[in-house]
Amino acid sequence: RTDDHSLSENESLIMISKLFLRVTKHYLPHVARLCLVSTFLEDGVRMWLQWAEQSEYIDSTWNCGRFLANIFVLLNLLGQLGGCVLILSRNFVQNACFALFGIIALQTLAYSILWDLKFLMSTSCSWGVESSWS
Repeated sequence: RTDDHSLSENESLIMISKLFLRVTKHYLPHVARLCLVSTFLEDGVRMWLQWAEQSEYIDSTWNCGRFLANIFVLLNLLGQLGGCVLILSRNFVQNACFALFGIIALQTLAYSILWDLKFLMSTSCSWGVESSWS
């Protein structure tokens, strides 16, 4: 009797999971893409909200002047948010992934964080994510 009861519970769980997948199968790919690009979205929004601080940091670190520092921050902002929009809209995904990879490389050099272990770990995770988009 307990076998029949557990069997019916298993069957009902299978039916519920199939129903859940049937209902959500159109939304899950979009949610997955959003999760994958969330780091870039957050960083792009942070660039927008902390524009002056980011520009000042680049200027003080590289002594390149405010104009070039602002160009750098703008390039980061547009590269990250533009890449995310392209990936989420499923347009030019491979090019957007290359752009995001380029942004990672650019930030690595500009912020002098090549040997920061935390950055290296998160970047290597991003590289894995980008290669899965292709």
